[in-house]
Amino acid sequence: MRQIKITQIRSAIDTRERTKRTIRALGITRLHVPVIKPDHPAIRGMIRKVKHLVKTENVESHESA
Repeated sequence: MRQIKITQIRSAIDTRERTKRTIRALGITRLHVPVIKPDHPAIRGMIRKVKHLVKTENVESHESA
């Protein structure tokens, strides 16, 4: 399964409460500390809502067969 690495690069201090809750729902707790989430439409939608605050990268998962 594909995964996405999400890193918050800008502060959410002066943003709407809904944006802060989206950042928290993604599992982000601090600036510049990446989290890895599965790549599916719900996560992509949350990222789209906070794209001005985060940086994303695709991660290749190494699963053994």
